[in-house]
Amino acid sequence: MKRIWPNSLGAQLALLVALALGLAQAVNFTLLLQATRRQAFVQTSTLAVARLAETIQRAQAGMRLPPAMVRGAMFTRESPIRPGMRELPEVAERGREMLDQVGIRVLALRAAEVPAREFQVQVDESGRLLRRAAVLKRRIIVVSAAVGEGRWITTAAPLPPNQQRVVGWLVFQTVVLYGFVLIAVLWIGGRLARPLAELRLAAERFSRQAPPAPIAERGPSDIRRLIAAFNAMQTRITAMLDEKDRMLGAIGHDLRTPLASLRVRTELVEDDAERARMAATIDEMNRTLDDILSLARLGRPSEAEQRVDLPALVESVVDEFEDLGADVAFVPAGRLAVSMRPTLLKRAVRNLIENALKYGTRARLRVAADAGRALIEVDDDGPGIPPGEIDRMFEPFTRLEESRSRETGGAGLGLALARAIVEAHGGTLSLANRDGAGLRATIALPLPPVAAGNA
Repeated sequence: MKRIWPNSLGAQLALLVALALGLAQAVNFTLLLQATRRQAFVQTSTLAVARLAETIQRAQAGMRLPPAMVRGAMFTRESPIRPGMRELPEVAERGREMLDQVGIRVLALRAAEVPAREFQVQVDESGRLLRRAAVLKRRIIVVSAAVGEGRWITTAAPLPPNQQRVVGWLVFQTVVLYGFVLIAVLWIGGRLARPLAELRLAAERFSRQAPPAPIAERGPSDIRRLIAAFNAMQTRITAMLDEKDRMLGAIGHDLRTPLASLRVRTELVEDDAERARMAATIDEMNRTLDDILSLARLGRPSEAEQRVDLPALVESVVDEFEDLGADVAFVPAGRLAVSMRPTLLKRAVRNLIENALKYGTRARLRVAADAGRALIEVDDDGPGIPPGEIDRMFEPFTRLEESRSRETGGAGLGLALARAIVEAHGGTLSLANRDGAGLRATIALPLPPVAAGNA
């Protein structure tokens, strides 16, 4: 059913109208064919009774008749309607009423509908009893009246041939009707679907990186009002995001000033150990503040996108950690150009390395190209993450270790920020436990067509 049912609004409207029209035409076919057959049945039975009345009147008038038949009728000692034939009591009743209206009284009246081949005599349109091939293929209505003891007068009239002309006309009518109605429905569906498609595309293209252009209000009044409401919503959201950025900038500025003041005051503390702990706490607060502001402002980066050699960028980050004495290694790789914002991507790689060192003792990095994607893999030798907790680790302020101690982890923003940066580049960040021990974090970035082809 899902394969048959179309997706577009215009096609769905056309299909629904076609189904409703088909059902209505089927009912119309049935009723019209029944009415046509009923009319032909009444006309044929009336013709047979009229011939019978004419024959009886001529016989009662004493006119000279052939010994066995008269024009359009035949005389027998008993009714030719035999058991097993499809008798028509309603035709016999109507025939008796018609005869009574012209003053003809009969002892009995019988009527039946039989195939012409099964009856011993056939009647054509001229009223003569003939065995004609055209008549033999049709059904006839036989009317037989007893006008005396052992004296029956019988007439017959052929029913019209099958309703081929009526069926052909109905088919032609349906084709024409379908043509006009479906063309109109498709036009209306397209008129409705076009502004809705523009609305969908505008919603998909909505981005903080560029102010959204308002959509032209067109279509029926309901859709125009919907588009107007969407345009107003875009404006309100953009204004709220701008206000949020201004507010975050002010918060960042206001918080950094007292933190800098505290950092200066720590130098007045005489206890070296206490001074170091206070300085580390202030530095951690500054890093957390930077992460929060970076995560909040990620939708509107100030850095322009450019093509950068990805292995060289990752190697530069690794060199920074090696200079600090960390156990970080990088597997050399060939040139691989990727469109990115290098400062942001460095931030994401740096967060992954810090996590690897924090929960393990070393970090191993590798860059490769696979299926049109550039992969950055960061392996550690830590305890890994339970499979059911992996998705939760990407949520802001979430840590696997719940003590919230600074000695066992940060604020829980590293993975959330890294994933947000990667997704802003059109890529994905995933975590997976390695065979044996340790965790692998994989960044997958889309490659330009040329770079993907070269890979």
